[in-house]
Amino acid sequence: MTRRDIHTHWDLSFEWTHLHRTAEQLRPMMFTYDKLADDCVAKLNELSPPEKYRPKAGEPATKAPKRDLLSLLEKHAKDDSKLQELWIEVNTVPDWVAWDQIKRGQEVFFRYGMAIMNVLSFQSLLGGMGASRVVETLSRTGGFSAEVVRRRLLETLQHILQVSLSVDSMKPGGAGHQSSVRVRLLHSSVRTRILSLIEEKPDYYDLEAFGIPISDLDCIGTINTFSTSVVWIGLPRQGIYLREREIEDYIALWRLVAYYMGTPHEIFADKPTARAFMESMLEFEVDPKPIGQVLAKNIVIGLENTAPSFASKEFMEAMARHLNGDKLADRLEIPKTSLYYQTLIYGYCYFVMMIAYSNRVFPLFDQAWIAFRRRMYYSIITDKEHGLGGETVFDFKYVPWFTRTTKLGTRKERRVSKPGIETFAQLGVLAFS
Repeated sequence: MTRRDIHTHWDLSFEWTHLHRTAEQLRPMMFTYDKLADDCVAKLNELSPPEKYRPKAGEPATKAPKRDLLSLLEKHAKDDSKLQELWIEVNTVPDWVAWDQIKRGQEVFFRYGMAIMNVLSFQSLLGGMGASRVVETLSRTGGFSAEVVRRRLLETLQHILQVSLSVDSMKPGGAGHQSSVRVRLLHSSVRTRILSLIEEKPDYYDLEAFGIPISDLDCIGTINTFSTSVVWIGLPRQGIYLREREIEDYIALWRLVAYYMGTPHEIFADKPTARAFMESMLEFEVDPKPIGQVLAKNIVIGLENTAPSFASKEFMEAMARHLNGDKLADRLEIPKTSLYYQTLIYGYCYFVMMIAYSNRVFPLFDQAWIAFRRRMYYSIITDKEHGLGGETVFDFKYVPWFTRTTKLGTRKERRVSKPGIETFAQLGVLAFS
């Protein structure tokens, strides 16, 4: 009998296979990146300089308007061969796309919406601060300070919701398609900015150790946090196990997002390859450093008692420990929580399990729930008082600079104005009891 090669990292055990990749096999992808997008951003910066806005003769000087790089790309696509190449690429649907499957993948998100939103907030985002190389880039933008991290999260959720809205949303010209391309151009803007700073001051960023900022490997890791880690880590740790076709459909949706974003999408062509790559990155890419601890704490500080979850610091820390495991949580210096909050977490998991598995049993209820969540989630994100106040175009707001870094924020006292996520947890405890 062949002995199984079992690896255990960060409280997750898996069997090592020929599909997994070693650190040496992953390393080359630290130095490859979306050069086409970088060439196009350089050209767009020539056509519309980001730093200055020159008013027409006779007009008073005014603040530069927000730049929409996607609109600029569309406007000038015929004026330059590189711009035209990118425009054609992002508006060409790959042959492997099946729109019925994309539709089912989108329904997976809303069917398990509450549980997936938890994964994205407390595992993908907060736990993702354990990826030391990625954090080196994030810390230089200033976008994860305690004051602005909530807005960053809402902008990310807007992208996810637009990706999941409808089939038309993911076709060229749809909201999900456009936001994916905008994020691609934003990533390129950050990357080219940091690389320009390195040219001026080489010790600003260690290219040999950290690789190219927002490299192919980093981009695959980002898609992983939205797809594979949701399917095989975050949902199971809440007691939810997707059916095999649901997994295929959900990963197919995010493979299309990866394509639009200029990310190597072949990794997500089938379940075994996608899962093995996720496990390989968990083993070799997750290694928390002090700056990652700062960013993780800022996430909790920035989200405490705010819409839409209105969660307490203690509840978020308990959820983070539950979804990421004690070993990673300890390395990120997420405090241990009391038995009360641990009980609430199990109550919350029981609550979302009841809803999730009820949806499977009652198809009409399932479709009604999906339609309701589509409307509700998007209204929360765009709400003027508690949300973004409108849709973002993912403009380049958090610009890296030599002296810009992210420091630990100060906890603020906020009153809870509405029942939040802990109410659902209490109901779950009551129902279980």
